[in-house]
Amino acid sequence: MNGTASANEIAKFDRIAADWWDPAGPMAPLHRMHPCRMEWVITGICTALGRDPAAPLPLAGLRVLDVGCGAGLVAESLAQAGAEVTGLDAAAEALAVARRHAEAGGLAITYRDGTPEALLAEGIAAFDVVTALEVVEHVVDRPGFCADLARLARPGGLVVLSTLNRNLRSLLTAKLAAEYLLRWVPAGTHDWRGFVRPAELGADCRAAGLHVRRIAGMALAPGGGWRITRDVGVNYLMLTQKA
Repeated sequence: MNGTASANEIAKFDRIAADWWDPAGPMAPLHRMHPCRMEWVITGICTALGRDPAAPLPLAGLRVLDVGCGAGLVAESLAQAGAEVTGLDAAAEALAVARRHAEAGGLAITYRDGTPEALLAEGIAAFDVVTALEVVEHVVDRPGFCADLARLARPGGLVVLSTLNRNLRSLLTAKLAAEYLLRWVPAGTHDWRGFVRPAELGADCRAAGLHVRRIAGMALAPGGGWRITRDVGVNYLMLTQKA
C-alpha cells in the first residue's frame, strides 16, 4: 500500500471490527484506558485553546479530525463533547461498525474511508484539532505521517497523539505480557519495532512544524483503571500545536 498506511495493519483491525465496542472483547484494554485518555485529551485541547474543560460541551464549534478512528471510540467521545467530528480510517469493516454505532447513538459523525494523504490530495484541511490515538505505532512512514497530520491542522491548531514507548519495559509489558501471557489483546496486535520513543516522536513533530505543548504517561491504576502519570516509560500522550 502506498503512503503511510499498512495493508497488514488495516486487515488486522478489520478482523476484530465486529467486537470493537464489546468492553470485554479484544479491545477491552482500550476501553479501560479510554476515560483517562479522553479526559487528558479534552482538558489539554481546552487549555491550549482557551476553553473551559468543565463546560457542558467544551469542544463546541471545533472541527476535529480523528485519524485512525477504527470503530469510533475516540470520535464518539469528541462528538459528545460538542465537536464537529470527521473520523478517518482505511479499515472499511471498522468504519462500517463506526457508522452503525454512531447512528444508533444519535451522533452526527462524518466517517471517511482513506488516509491523511488522500484528504490532503482532495484539498481537505484546516481542522482545529487532529487526533491520532494509538495509531503512530502502526504506520509505515512515521515522519511522513506526522507531516500529514500537521498539514491537516489549521495554523495554531492542535495535533494530539498517543502511542507506546520503545524500550525493554514496553517489550516485556505491552508486548509479551499483554499479548502472550495475560492475553489482554490478541497476539500480534503490536509490532514492538513500531513503538516510538518520546524524543523520536517529538523530533518528528518539530520537523513537521508542530510545537510540543504537553506530554504525559498513562499507567494502570489499582482496580484495573488507568491514571495519568509523569512516567512515559510505556504508554504516553503528546499534545502539539502548529505554528
